[in-house]
Amino acid sequence: MASQFPIKHVFITGPPGVGKTTIVQKVIEEVKALSIPVKGFVTAEVRSGGKRSGFDIISLTGDRGNLSRIGSNKPGPRVGQYVVDVKSFEHVALQALELPPAGKTIMVIDEIGKMELFSQTFIQVVGKLLRQDRVTLFGTIPIQKGKPLSLVEEIRNRDDVRVFTLSRGNRDDIMPEIFAAVQKSYKEGT
Repeated sequence: MASQFPIKHVFITGPPGVGKTTIVQKVIEEVKALSIPVKGFVTAEVRSGGKRSGFDIISLTGDRGNLSRIGSNKPGPRVGQYVVDVKSFEHVALQALELPPAGKTIMVIDEIGKMELFSQTFIQVVGKLLRQDRVTLFGTIPIQKGKPLSLVEEIRNRDDVRVFTLSRGNRDDIMPEIFAAVQKSYKEGT
């Protein structure tokens, strides 16, 4: 069923490791090639000794901070074996999501997941950006499983959001469709 509302925001979901961040990075390159203003952040796996040891947050301007690290004795909120560094996350994310003084912008948020949602300030900023007329959000959300995450479900159920589900079967072919949706949302959704 097609929405009667214009699509303003585009999100990608899918299982861990399927390539969501890779698609986001490819779309960012295409958007920048068209000189469309883009801000925000992506996350990156951190490896040590050939094993994943955590995740970093990287702004599109190159600022980098810890999102989480494996740690049994470290203080802070936990997701599985990872301890979330909320302060470091907020330092990079909140600056990366500051709205420019004028003009339309695509804001990239990779990802809105359990780790990121330990920041109440981040939740508030995303809520404001969802309501901002001159912003198109483009980001990733986790696949539905387990206990629902309130902000993720709000995004998933909005009439002005299109969610693409990425799988190993479609990830090599879906990027042009996602890019077209982001570009159209930027042009028409604001």
